[in-house]
Amino acid sequence: MMKKTSNETRSRTLHEFASLCSTFAVGLFIMTFLFQNFAIPSSSMASTLLVGDHVLVERVSLAPSSPLAGFLPYGQLHHDQPIVFWRPAPNASGDHDILVKRVIGLPGDRIHLRHGVVYRNGIALHEPYAAHPTAANYDPYNDDFPAIPADQGRDVLASWSVDLPTHIQGEDLVIPPGYYFMMGDNRTNSYDSRYWGLVPRANLIGRPLFIYWSFKTPEDQEYKTSLSDRSTFAFHQALHLFDETRWDRTFRPVR
Repeated sequence: MMKKTSNETRSRTLHEFASLCSTFAVGLFIMTFLFQNFAIPSSSMASTLLVGDHVLVERVSLAPSSPLAGFLPYGQLHHDQPIVFWRPAPNASGDHDILVKRVIGLPGDRIHLRHGVVYRNGIALHEPYAAHPTAANYDPYNDDFPAIPADQGRDVLASWSVDLPTHIQGEDLVIPPGYYFMMGDNRTNSYDSRYWGLVPRANLIGRPLFIYWSFKTPEDQEYKTSLSDRSTFAFHQALHLFDETRWDRTFRPVR
């Protein structure tokens, strides 16, 4: 049997390295431009999405249309579908959070709530996934939106309290062109469009497809941002990977 020459060995090594680089580049492109993973930080979408759910988000169909990417599908939003987006107003730290909520109002829709029930274009919505208020947690601003002036609502963004009245006709909030009204499923514990306003089309990121991993996570974990806190929780995840993973939620579609 003939031995391989040093040139053949070097050529094979370079070929394998080039193949590995190509695979890495394709994977990086897919995870950067086509898909994105997202961890659910709060209970605002419970019980559709729980704190600690990790979802795969498809970014292509909601990307801005471009003549350079005409081969890619460019979809429109539909009523009641969950969407990941940048919050239109910065948080207290000046950052724009990435959120996931449900599309309640499309451009032209007329929206109002009465005792926690959403009325869209005059029709009460049947939302079995949504948590409705009880006598113990009823909030007039939250549950009869927009009947109570925004300056009387708790934690309402100042700019939204000024802008909100310009979109009200009769008892309805009318969604203007190019904007969307988003709400969490956990209606009594969801900081959403009722408090920080409408979401412009440019802020949309993508559609959550399915939960690829779900780990029991305390809701205050998102506020623990120090390196020591994050390292401690990462160690906890590794130690309890099998007994605190919610296996029944693995690969569950997000609807």
